This record gives sequence, C-alpha cells and structure tokens, in this order.
Amino acid sequence: MEKERHILAVYPHPDDETFGKAGLIAMQTRLGTPVTLICSTLGQMGRNMGKPSFATRESLPKIREKELRDACNVLGIRDLRLFGLRDKTVEFEDPEVVADRIGEVIAETNPSLVITYYPKLGVHPDHDAMSEATVRAMRRIPKEQRPVLWGSAVTRDAREVLGAPHIDLDVREVLDTKIEAMRAHRSQSEAMLKRMEEGAGTDEAVRREIEERLGREVYWIYDFGD
Repeated sequence: MEKERHILAVYPHPDDETFGKAGLIAMQTRLGTPVTLICSTLGQMGRNMGKPSFATRESLPKIREKELRDACNVLGIRDLRLFGLRDKTVEFEDPEVVADRIGEVIAETNPSLVITYYPKLGVHPDHDAMSEATVRAMRRIPKEQRPVLWGSAVTRDAREVLGAPHIDLDVREVLDTKIEAMRAHRSQSEAMLKRMEEGAGTDEAVRREIEERLGREVYWIYDFGD
C-alpha cells in the first residue's frame, strides 16, 4: 500500500469509521498519513444501549462521542470534525449546505483520498445522505484537482450493481488494531465481539472465518462521469 497525502473519511455515525474501514485507516496512519474524520451525528437514536444495557437515551450521545474519540486514538486519527447533525435525520438536511461544509474541509485538508459509503448502497438513509453530499461537494472540484473517492457498500446486491470491488485489501497485519477500535465502540460492539470470541475459542474453523471476514476490506472507486 502506498502512503496517501491525506485521507478524509466522511461518515454519519460513531463506529462507521471502524466497521469495515479501520484496517485501511490503521494501515495508512502507520505509514504516517494524516486522517481527518467527519462524523455528522453522535448516533443518539441508535437502538443499541450496550448488552447488558449501560446507556440511556439521554446518556447515549455522550457515551458514543467518548467511544468515537477512543476509537480515533486507537486508529491514529488526530483530526475529528463533529458536524452536530441529528441522527436519523441527515436525509432531511439541505444537501447543498452539507456539501458546503464537507467542501470546506476538503479545501482545508487537501486530501488525496476520500472515503465514505457508496451512494445509494449504504442501507441506512444517513449513510446515503452523507455519501451523496460528499459526491456533491467533490463534483465542484475541477477533475484534475479532485481527490479519488472510495466507497464502501452495505447492500447485499452491491456486487451485482457495481461489479467486483476495485480495491480488495488484506488488512490482517492490523487486525489487532481493528478489533481494538471495534472494542472501543463498546455500546455497539460488546455483544457481537463476545459471540465472536466465544466461537473462535472453541472452533478453529470459526476463528479462521472471522479472521478472513475482518481481515479483508473492499471498496469501489466512484466514477464521476467526467
């Protein structure tokens, strides 16, 4: 993997930067690449409150912000931008205004690579709204100055829609870091990680399957059509 000049990650929720992307980020920060993360909400409407529950609807935003900051420390993300939007309502924001804010960060940080969800393939409306605002912001940049955009897709039919991923990363060299970042998002990941660890501890095939799943990350390069 070659070192990027600067990476900008654009996501709506705490943990979006970690699940499916932590390997890429960890590998790049190890190379010395600065990473800026835009997180547009604090995931305050999320259904997971920990298992067993330790959060309430009132405390969840502060808990998830702390988890996000902890994950950023694990991954080497030194520049976190919180947009302060409301969870599950990003799709109702003025997309031009959101694109303006993203564009300001792009102009300031001058990234060579932007990562977000692939537009319309993010499953969650907030995922799609932020990725579409990112594309909107980047379309304003002249082609010869525009960073590359990598999108990750969540929908099951992504490969049918987009074809094979353009980037298929083996991130096993940073798997421990990735799992540590996942663990930082305790309210969202604790039960899942416990199940994984219990399965891996008793079945070698399960352990290999988990390592294979977590040890690969795939992305599609967005085609702006110009």
